[in-house]
Amino acid sequence: MIEIIPAEKRHFNDFGWLQTYWLFSFADYYEQKNVQHGALRVFNDDIVKPQTGFERHPHQEMEIVSIVLEGEMVHQDTLGNTLSIKTGDVQRMTAGTGLYHSEQNRGNKPVHFFQLWIYPDTQGLAPSYAQKNFTPESCQNRLTLLASNREEGDIVHLNTDASIYRAALLDGRTVSYEPDRNRKIFVYVIDGNLLINGREMKKGDQGRSDGKDSLAIAATGKGDFLLIDVPA
Repeated sequence: MIEIIPAEKRHFNDFGWLQTYWLFSFADYYEQKNVQHGALRVFNDDIVKPQTGFERHPHQEMEIVSIVLEGEMVHQDTLGNTLSIKTGDVQRMTAGTGLYHSEQNRGNKPVHFFQLWIYPDTQGLAPSYAQKNFTPESCQNRLTLLASNREEGDIVHLNTDASIYRAALLDGRTVSYEPDRNRKIFVYVIDGNLLINGREMKKGDQGRSDGKDSLAIAATGKGDFLLIDVPA
């Protein structure tokens, strides 16, 4: 069974410098029935205006994954990293025992990116960082693994039993996904329209599955989406 949550049900905030949709309870938005989906704790869909950004702030005991759709951010942290994350980049930051970081849009165009928080399997890890770029072609008409704890291909390694996929399907193309038992599956439509087990999804819609059923996903027109597989 998959629950479809329409785009208009997302929690929206406009801070001037930041326009953001919070898909789960976050900061001053709290909804008891919408705190997490399995180990997936945060999914924020952010647009950051030029010459603004997230000032230095702390994190602890969380796997934080940033996926940049458009633009470029400058990441700085207390590990000594000063790095750019740009269109197509997937960045993993293991907060572990604690670190501070900032993310700034120093360019002249808005940055559109997703930030995900996933609970780690192990507490007390040393903070660490990884990053890889994925071209649009690498995700075309197939589920491409972006990040996982599995030793599989050239991906971003996660310190948690989770997997993040992206697919950009052309009209009529399909992919399928067979989850293991005791998993939660989360689907987010980046752009276009999908049919997921025959049910319609459009840009900004979410699909939340208990992992008991296989998923058949087809594009109607086109369909660009993330699929996230996490422990229940």
